[in-house]
Amino acid sequence: MTIRALIFDLDGVIVDTARYHYIAWREIARELGFRFTEKENERLKGVSRMQSLDILLQVGGLQLTQHEKEQLAEKKNAHYLTYIERMTAGEVLPGVLPFLAEAKEMKLRVALGSASKNAPLILEKTMLSPFFDCIVDGNDVNAAKPDPEVFLKAAQLLEVKPEECLVFEDAEAGVEAARRAGMWCVGIGSPQVLSAANLVIPGFSGFSVRDILEKFNSK
Repeated sequence: MTIRALIFDLDGVIVDTARYHYIAWREIARELGFRFTEKENERLKGVSRMQSLDILLQVGGLQLTQHEKEQLAEKKNAHYLTYIERMTAGEVLPGVLPFLAEAKEMKLRVALGSASKNAPLILEKTMLSPFFDCIVDGNDVNAAKPDPEVFLKAAQLLEVKPEECLVFEDAEAGVEAARRAGMWCVGIGSPQVLSAANLVIPGFSGFSVRDILEKFNSK
């Protein structure tokens, strides 16, 4: 078995936009008349915008029409965009840049597989676009993680088999999506939360692509 491609989630893996999502959702909750805490925000990790809104409304005990929900989702995205428009390369998480550079040096195929509908803008603002051969985001898929669609589409665009892909994820839903796609997975974060991943690391600092691939290519 040989890994030929790396697929990265975006939020919490290569950049930290989670706080911007939280601030935007908190503002929507405030407008609706209830408080939305950071602990409650953990339930939104790795899921789509509309699913996140459904969870937010559950927290607030509210029921809205589909039209009202679509309007709120757009408003949340407008709040969020005001923050990411100001992002810079300085917001790339530690160790990510050398890791991506090494992957390109090794001529591995590299894709982004994210639920975010703003992924191209974020990569542009953080100057990471040149490292990716393709981007599959929330605009390109019908089903959100843990459905494997986003990763399977990335493999198809990269012209590799699922079993030749190694996914980097920080959310349980993302890890499940990778495993359901028939791919290998490295969890970024807590081993307790991401126990379904094949390997869990705290972040990219101190880790090289070669070191990680050795663990998988020997399987």
